[in-house]
Amino acid sequence: MTVAAEDFELVRSLVLERSAIALDGKEYLVEARLAPLVEREGLGSVADLARLLRSGSARLSDEVVEAMTTNETSFFRDVHPFEALRTSIMPSLLDANGRVDLWSAGAATGQEAYSIALMVAEHFPSRPGISILATDLSRAVLERAKAGVFTQMEVNRGLPAALLVKYFERSGREWCLRPQVRSQVTFKQLNLVGSLASVPPMDIIMLRNVLIYFEPAVKKQVLDKVARVLRPGGYLFLGSAETTYGVHDGFERLELGRAICYRKTREGTSCP
Repeated sequence: MTVAAEDFELVRSLVLERSAIALDGKEYLVEARLAPLVEREGLGSVADLARLLRSGSARLSDEVVEAMTTNETSFFRDVHPFEALRTSIMPSLLDANGRVDLWSAGAATGQEAYSIALMVAEHFPSRPGISILATDLSRAVLERAKAGVFTQMEVNRGLPAALLVKYFERSGREWCLRPQVRSQVTFKQLNLVGSLASVPPMDIIMLRNVLIYFEPAVKKQVLDKVARVLRPGGYLFLGSAETTYGVHDGFERLELGRAICYRKTREGTSCP
């Protein structure tokens, strides 16, 4: 299934407008991601899908953007940020303020937010005042996240066996996260390139492996808005290939053990 240039441009423009995700030169990705949607709609090709998009199908526009959104995640992904949260950041914030507000942005199917909830259940069970907000652009993945049901392959990726046995229940070939852990996370649909007015002030923001999909100008805009949400002295976690350096001057780079994060120093602005 080969995507014609004009059909790729249609999809590229739609996704850029709705999500700010840049697909330039990624025709292969459009082919791979839209193939299941083409089959599900009973169509013969991406060209058929493009014709329906041009006719103004709002439902299909939503479906295409959903299909092109990357939802790669796993439990305790890259492990070191979670160690820094457990051993350093969370205890210091709780001792200083008595509460911690944490936001998992680009949460996908919820493994990152639930990893934090599991960490809280294990290591801070008697400390109230910990709130976890998880957001994503995709309504479909958020519905999956809220359900807290994971396949065997998903729980095999990063989840310690002891936590699986203690906090999950087997249901056929799937694993259901216990309600007391699920209830610690609030899920909400949110577009990072839109308004963040509904997001309350945060102490910790997990924005990992999200900025890499944005063009430089959009990275600046998102970091500007994130800096306004983050409380002074708050912590920002990015993916290993991401940085605030040269993009936003309101953060200082910190090394906490083997984890790297960015601490808000002042309001700051985008770098020119």
